[in-house]
Amino acid sequence: MLSWSWLWEEWIRPLLSAVVLALLIIVFIGQSFRVDGASMENTLYHGERVMVDKLTYRFRQPKRGEIIVLNVPGSRFIKRVIAVGGDVIQERNGIVFVNGSPVDEPYVDNKTNMSWGPILVPEDHVWVMGDNRPRSDDSRGTVGFLPVKNIVGRAIFRYWPATRVGVL
Repeated sequence: MLSWSWLWEEWIRPLLSAVVLALLIIVFIGQSFRVDGASMENTLYHGERVMVDKLTYRFRQPKRGEIIVLNVPGSRFIKRVIAVGGDVIQERNGIVFVNGSPVDEPYVDNKTNMSWGPILVPEDHVWVMGDNRPRSDDSRGTVGFLPVKNIVGRAIFRYWPATRVGVL
């Protein structure tokens, strides 16, 4: 006959420990994220899965060029940090400038001919844009200046599909 202590020691306690550990990892260290939409093509495609590092931004601010997952009302987006607090950003005929210098963006294949700015990014905020500019809802639209506190984490590794596994 099974005893309660055996059941506790062999099944319940290890299972509870695993659940608590998994929750701690998901909340504080890292989490999987599924790309939804075409805004980051050709870097990331709809349905791909990435690992998101939630620890880095507890120790430092986001940097230009990093791909982040962010909270917006009712959703989570994945975008690239283009400018950080204190930067002046603008776009002239599809070329993005930060602090007066054009940004080297080899990851952008699909540009627009937009012109706007210059705009000063407030401290503790970032300016984000998708790599597929015509198909991205980003800081130029509903996202606006993104408070750093609304960043979920930094996308660091694509693990699905298997044919595109790699560091971002």
